[in-house]
Amino acid sequence: MVITTPVLEKNAPVADAHAHGGHGEHGGHGHGGIDINDPNRPKYGLKERLHHFTWAWYVFPMSTGGLSLLIFAQPHQFPGLRGIGMFVYVLNLIIFSLVTIAMLSRFFLYPGDLKKSVTHEREGFFLPTFFLTIATVITSTQRYALQSSTDVTSTWAIQVAFWGYVFFALMLAVGQYSFVFAAHSFGLHTMMPTWILPIFPIMLSGTIASVIAETQPEIHALPILVAGLTCQGLGLSVAFMMYAHMVGRLMAAGLPHREHRPGLFMCVGPPAFTALALIGMSHSLPQTIDIDKDGLFIDAGVLRTLSLVAAVFLWALSLWWWGIGVVAVILSPPVYFHLGWYASVFPNTGFILATISISNELGNEAVKWAATGMSIVLVLVYCFVLFHHIRAVIVQDIMYPGRDEDVNDH
Repeated sequence: MVITTPVLEKNAPVADAHAHGGHGEHGGHGHGGIDINDPNRPKYGLKERLHHFTWAWYVFPMSTGGLSLLIFAQPHQFPGLRGIGMFVYVLNLIIFSLVTIAMLSRFFLYPGDLKKSVTHEREGFFLPTFFLTIATVITSTQRYALQSSTDVTSTWAIQVAFWGYVFFALMLAVGQYSFVFAAHSFGLHTMMPTWILPIFPIMLSGTIASVIAETQPEIHALPILVAGLTCQGLGLSVAFMMYAHMVGRLMAAGLPHREHRPGLFMCVGPPAFTALALIGMSHSLPQTIDIDKDGLFIDAGVLRTLSLVAAVFLWALSLWWWGIGVVAVILSPPVYFHLGWYASVFPNTGFILATISISNELGNEAVKWAATGMSIVLVLVYCFVLFHHIRAVIVQDIMYPGRDEDVNDH
């Protein structure tokens, strides 16, 4: 997913990361003069640690939900694979529920934390991950629970979920950016892909539409597809504007500090999910669509061809950002776990899903096998990140004063 934090300028001393009571990678003093990177630092109880349970935790169920969708879409299925996908889907619902309970517990135990968390100049950017998780829940529910359902109630329920999601995602996109523009001031050298997050949920409306429209009656499918295309266009357009700032930041201040370089993979997401959505939405168009009845531009077959061309174009941009992220991490791998490591999972899930969709359209078996290989690598990356995530919780490397997204590290 994707997630990163503001970082140091190129060649800046690491000690500067602690100048404002934040946390960095060496010798941080984030809580009462305690070295937060000292393995012998004091341990805290659950209540104190819940005070540092941030919105960024939603990158965990977000990535797990993306994994379940990837399993469903595999071009080479084998007996039991869908069962594994169903297990991951159910597991993700449990993870999502537990994370939500923990967040509510934090806000119950510390009443002022809700306002602080959504207005904080760092943690606030992670609020959209909650909505991104909802997006994966809606799409994976359609795939695993409602794919073959003809029940009117289920069809109606998924429509309500979609339109409700679009409304709240749009409010978030407008509201959060309006607040950031009015309340905060950021230097270009601190720019990181987290700035894209508020527009990401509305962009995924197109991806949701591409999944649910194929099972909807034509009278409902067309409005869903039009709304999905509109939202996808909005999200990608804002992402492109953010890309300009991102490239400017990289040119002026260099690559982020090693601890936050996995976050560069977040830039892979917008074009990849747009490519996926365009192909999916074009296939969800009714075969009979042709307003003028002349077989010209509005013809569904023509739109599918145009969608494939645009998808390949956008896939190439995702590939470029993926290469930038890989090189950056290889040059200087992170040492301490951050929830931002999940950025190497969710955006890349979209990249692989787009690759699978394109290979299916082209009927190219070599590309399908390449996508299968990419999927295996992503599963290994997910397991690697999950292992370090669990370890970080146990040894209190996260959910610890000065080590989470509720403090600034620059």
